[in-house]
Amino acid sequence: MNSPLRVVLPCLFLAACTVGPDYVRPTVETPAAFKEAAGEWRPASPQDPVSGDAWWTVFGDPVLDGLQAKVDISNQNLRAAEAQYRQARALADSARSSWFPTINGTFGATRSASAASTASAGNAPPVNSFSLGATASWEADVWGRIARNVEAADERVQASEADLAAARLSAHATLAQTYFQLRAADRQKALLDAAVAAYERSLELTRNRYAAGVATKADVAQADSQLRSTRASALDAGLSRSQYEHAIAVLIGQAPSGFALPPVAGPLAAAPVTLTLPSTLLERRPDIAAAERRVAAANAAVGAAQAARFPVLGLSASTGFRRSQIEDLLTVPSRYWSLGPTLAATLFDAGAKKAAVGQAVGVWEQAVATYRQTVLAAFQEVEDNLAAVRVLEEAGVEQAAAVSAAAEAEAIALNQYRAGAVSYLNVVTAQATHLSAQRSASDLAARRLVAAVLLAKNAGGGLGGKLPPDTR
Repeated sequence: MNSPLRVVLPCLFLAACTVGPDYVRPTVETPAAFKEAAGEWRPASPQDPVSGDAWWTVFGDPVLDGLQAKVDISNQNLRAAEAQYRQARALADSARSSWFPTINGTFGATRSASAASTASAGNAPPVNSFSLGATASWEADVWGRIARNVEAADERVQASEADLAAARLSAHATLAQTYFQLRAADRQKALLDAAVAAYERSLELTRNRYAAGVATKADVAQADSQLRSTRASALDAGLSRSQYEHAIAVLIGQAPSGFALPPVAGPLAAAPVTLTLPSTLLERRPDIAAAERRVAAANAAVGAAQAARFPVLGLSASTGFRRSQIEDLLTVPSRYWSLGPTLAATLFDAGAKKAAVGQAVGVWEQAVATYRQTVLAAFQEVEDNLAAVRVLEEAGVEQAAAVSAAAEAEAIALNQYRAGAVSYLNVVTAQATHLSAQRSASDLAARRLVAAVLLAKNAGGGLGGKLPPDTR
């Protein structure tokens, strides 16, 4: 065996040891079932998030579906998250490149002279020197430092991918939430516009009765005050609607000045009372997947910090041509080469590398705590919105009954006033009560929809069934 192989082969055999802890997913305590909904659960095991689940289609709104299709194309927050993902992939490629040798090429031309040679030789000419060569260096990953760095970088890529999925889920959920708030503003505006029309008729009736000497001036003032107050509320609802429309434009990557949604005053979709959630809910949440992957990356970083405390074994080589005459540069006598190993070890660093290990362990402990807290927060969010969907549905039933009763009371009061049995104050009170009940019912419907959207987001994108239409 020639001498170069005697140097290279031991380095290759040594590059097979990896120090540091092997990754084990942290344990988390998960309940068997949610308190706010029935269903058995299994311990979370985060995996690649489901990115193609168009969960918003369960609401049965084609306008919303069309807007959601634009989010993945034009939302700038998603563009930023995608850029961060590409950065993570580039860093992983950079870490992986450390497994391979680094090769550099050089060419040099110098002209030199020394004072001693010039003084002794009189007018001795300067000396030319030309060189053309290549150098190569390679680090043998004896202790697995490079392998651990590559492992950590790959885990960060997966965490960044999960971050991208979380950003996409958040953008779709925010759009759905804002869209339903806009439709709720449409509903409120329609209710107020209808009330304004009714109050205009009431004011006209009261003025006619006042002209006939049946009603008092106070009745006219009350009717006029009620009308103008309701007009102001209608204008305010229009302002809220405009702001929601502007927010939707930004979410789909458009300037608000060039975007408009026609008003729709129809009934809002009803959120489900209960949902049968899949046992894999936590596995689908991208924020949990990202947190778990960061634990794995921190674990690999601990191994890299531990491996950095050991000596570094490298192999360097060089070859090329060196000559004083450029026309003789590329000749066999001008050729040179060298090959040999290097061993570098830190003899004293005042505990710097030991401290680096301690820091890496601290980062891992922080990542574990963050992962467990993320899981706990996920369960809380699902519990909160399961309760919201259920309770708001029950409240909606009661509020619907209140609207019916208030409508009946308004009709009775108006008939009594026309008959001269009561003052106009009774009509004003009944009308205000009816309008307030209608607005409260619309607000509850909107809150149920928002809670359903948040529940879909909390579930990693997905609802348990088709939403029934609002038949009120």
